[in-house]
Amino acid sequence: MPDKSQLFWLFFRFSGRVNRAAYVLGFLFMLVTMSFPLYQFMRVHPESGAAQVWSMLFGMTFLIFLWVHIAFSVKRLHDFDKPGLFAVALFIPVVSIFAFIALCFFPGTPGPNQFGYQTNAPR
Repeated sequence: MPDKSQLFWLFFRFSGRVNRAAYVLGFLFMLVTMSFPLYQFMRVHPESGAAQVWSMLFGMTFLIFLWVHIAFSVKRLHDFDKPGLFAVALFIPVVSIFAFIALCFFPGTPGPNQFGYQTNAPR
């Protein structure tokens, strides 16, 4: 089992590289995790106190995973030997779809590059 510092790096840091599998699995993990508070919010009466709690929990989860998604995307771009600033493309409406597909399916640079010696490890 990986240590806590490695998990913190994977989800919250911008240095290093991740491969396609880690990127896709990280995105699926975020999707499932964000779906739970949204599902709970939709299950309860909109005017109830529980709805407010689930709504706030979903908002906090969304903000945390927005950061995580950007961190994963920057590390994935580093695997292509590209600067993390290109992650801005994920916020441009039509371009974002193609950028996400490229990050999911195209292989990164083989071997070491300027952002790290190997994938799935901090720099």
